[in-house]
Amino acid sequence: MASKTGTLYVGLTSNIKKRVWEHRNHVVPGFSDKYKTDRLLYFETIGDSLSAIGREKQIKNWRREKKIKLIESINPKWRDLGCDWYD
Repeated sequence: MASKTGTLYVGLTSNIKKRVWEHRNHVVPGFSDKYKTDRLLYFETIGDSLSAIGREKQIKNWRREKKIKLIESINPKWRDLGCDWYD
């Protein structure tokens, strides 16, 4: 997730549509609410929770430049991938 100013947020969820909705509506207090990270720029689907937790930790430890390269590998224009999910 990212804010309009470029703040990046890496997270894990078992229900991406619900979690993106929560980001957009600032339902959960904390980092994503404070920095308004409400645009979905990148996501991966991982089959089991242990692998997903490991991948989340891996990406969180990356430098910003590497996260940007990952986003731009599938989303070079930084389009909001969840923009059509809701009315």
